[in-house]
Amino acid sequence: MPINFGRQMTGAVRSERSNLLLGIALAFVAGATNAGAYLAVRQYTSHMTGVLSSLADAVAAGDWIVAVSAGGALLSFMSGAGVCAILVNYGHRRRWHSVFATPLLLEAVLMLAFGLLGARLATMEGLFVPATITLLCFMMGLQNALITKISRAEIRTTHVTGLVTDLGIELGKLFYVNSGGVGTGADTLPPVVADRPRMRILASLLAAFALGGVLGAIGFQRIGYAATLPLALLLGGLSAVPVFDDLSARLAP
Repeated sequence: MPINFGRQMTGAVRSERSNLLLGIALAFVAGATNAGAYLAVRQYTSHMTGVLSSLADAVAAGDWIVAVSAGGALLSFMSGAGVCAILVNYGHRRRWHSVFATPLLLEAVLMLAFGLLGARLATMEGLFVPATITLLCFMMGLQNALITKISRAEIRTTHVTGLVTDLGIELGKLFYVNSGGVGTGADTLPPVVADRPRMRILASLLAAFALGGVLGAIGFQRIGYAATLPLALLLGGLSAVPVFDDLSARLAP
């Protein structure tokens, strides 16, 4: 059962349920990483709207150090998304079982490296902050692009603004009073109906991100960079079965 579940979560054959479960897991990782990054370097690493705003403010104020840092974060996030696209397209052409698991395995390795080396890097003041921001933004771009491709842009794990906007739209539909207006033709139009399954998906993703943020902040406060190790294990566990399937097929006589 665990093997089949792992294969369903990140294997090449997808379902709406597996997409949602993977999205919830990755939203949790994103929330935890984002909170831990803020405590480590006082900057969120999945919030590209804020990063771009910081870049614009810094350019206007002539603060080129901040501008370069924000620009680097933006490029790192974009690079992570680009690398994800390369890995997924490469895997598709070779019909890998691990076409979607490979980017997660890469993220797991990077997360593990950060957890093991973060405390040591923190002693290198001039290098630690830009290296940390670059690495974590790259990972967030990687996983956000992955779930975007898997779900055909229906699920995102770091774009909380979009999640809140979509949930607000559905709430507006939910509370809309469908009453025909005399002489307006309103009674000939289909009723306004909220997409309740969509609302549950959006609420689940938001809750997972928030829970990850709380636990990530608590974990970082109590055990420091080692708090990222469970996240690395989670990502590695999610990607393990399809990767093993490909390795077994390649090594088979």
